[in-house]
Amino acid sequence: MSSSISIAANRRGLLWAVLGAVVLLLVGSGLWYAHTRMNGKADEGHTANDGSEVGVMLDLADKAYQEKRLVAPVGSNVYEFYYSVLQLDPNNATAQRRMRDAFKPACDVVENTINSGDLDEAQRELSLLRQYDQHNYKLALLGSVLDAQRVIERRKHEAEAARIQAQQGQ
Repeated sequence: MSSSISIAANRRGLLWAVLGAVVLLLVGSGLWYAHTRMNGKADEGHTANDGSEVGVMLDLADKAYQEKRLVAPVGSNVYEFYYSVLQLDPNNATAQRRMRDAFKPACDVVENTINSGDLDEAQRELSLLRQYDQHNYKLALLGSVLDAQRVIERRKHEAEAARIQAQQGQ
């Protein structure tokens, strides 16, 4: 009978130890979360609508993102606004993170611009993204597609010129 009492006491002790560990884990997680949130806010520095130049630019960039103006029109798009933020505050974590988040959708916009045949605009958009990341494989691929489209366009123009010249020669 005494062995069953000691087993029950051991189980109760183990239960209290596990419960204590869980409580410590939860408290520690909460403190860690609060610490990282506070540090994240401190690193960002400015926020949209805080009245500063950086805040104004972040607000304009947020509006451009909501309106899907990632790389166009000229002077009023997400990337140009975030570049302006980085000129004012080179280590602005918000601008860096949001440019990274907008990169893939912006590449899709460039691809659609190429496919629509507006090759000069596609070149401008591609140049804008290359300022963000010069060595990205997606941008290299888009550059190759753009070059190929320019060759196709040039050949069409040459064929049309040859056709017109042939008509005038008859």
